[in-house]
Amino acid sequence: MGRGHAGSLEQSTQALQHVGQLYRRGLDRTRDVWAGLRSGFYTSEQNLGAFRGFDQDSHLQPEQVRSVLSRTSSLLEALQSIVPGASNRTLRQMLRQERVRVNGAACRLPGETVQPGDVVEVSERARRIGQLAGIDILFEDDHILVVRKPVGLLSVSTAHEKERTLSACLRAYVRAKGRRDIFVVHRLDKFASGILVFARTEAAREKLRASFRRHDVQRKYWAIVEDYVATDAGTIRSRLAEDRSLRMRSTTDVTRGKPAVTHFRVLRRLSNLTALEVTLETGRKNQIRAHLSEMGHPIVGDRAYGSTVDPLGRLGLHAFSLGFRHPMDGSPMTFSTSPPPEFAPYLPEEPKFS
Repeated sequence: MGRGHAGSLEQSTQALQHVGQLYRRGLDRTRDVWAGLRSGFYTSEQNLGAFRGFDQDSHLQPEQVRSVLSRTSSLLEALQSIVPGASNRTLRQMLRQERVRVNGAACRLPGETVQPGDVVEVSERARRIGQLAGIDILFEDDHILVVRKPVGLLSVSTAHEKERTLSACLRAYVRAKGRRDIFVVHRLDKFASGILVFARTEAAREKLRASFRRHDVQRKYWAIVEDYVATDAGTIRSRLAEDRSLRMRSTTDVTRGKPAVTHFRVLRRLSNLTALEVTLETGRKNQIRAHLSEMGHPIVGDRAYGSTVDPLGRLGLHAFSLGFRHPMDGSPMTFSTSPPPEFAPYLPEEPKFS
């Protein structure tokens, strides 16, 4: 069967039976099970029988994978066989999101040593209809839905990814409750986290979008950037345009660049990093990332915009506050979140919001 599998006939028979069961149920990931068997990480039928939580749609996916290890390795190495095909970046992201448990306890350390007999469970994110793993709903009524987006999840569906996105999860959520749909108002970068508002009706969407165009919406972010930012506060103004690599750059070409204004103030300085509170006046694509990079202080973990360090294991950008007027009754609304755990060491103990 492969290294670590002396492999009794009974075990092999059990494995074949379970692979057959998965195939008959329409699961297109039996190859993943075989990869695990070949690697020596799966040891008995309980691993193969742990696939559960199937959707009623044709896209049948496991909600959770559970395996019992048969040899000593790092947790990251074990995950490479348990979740074949996933990149190391994806596996590390799963660890940061506490989607991996070892013997029942969440583990975030890729270098953690795992031993024979350890039970590793990997939870799939937002696969089932109505399952909003990692997505916090902060407020909802008949007109709007305010949520906290986790890191690593696209805000809206794309040509390459239509299902595992925030908008798809929320659309399934509202339809499961007998509602019609949700409408995108704005978005966050995939590797940023934080607060977003979605509309429940077209009328609410148009009014919210009008508020964004008038710059009547308050959007505040925490950004952890490289090096020591000497200026206590400042404003960055430029025209941003997309270059050939699809990154946003400042330009003097008024026919291409769109006005972009970013305000920042220092929250805390460390020897080689600075925590900033950033306020958007405009909302261009990658605006904060581009402006801070051009200021000489790229956001940590943002290799696309020049960062060379990754102390958080993710993009150091979190939308912590969103303020606007309700699109239908005009009442003021402000939502805020606490720092993600990985941000806490770099922010003041009690960040003072401006």
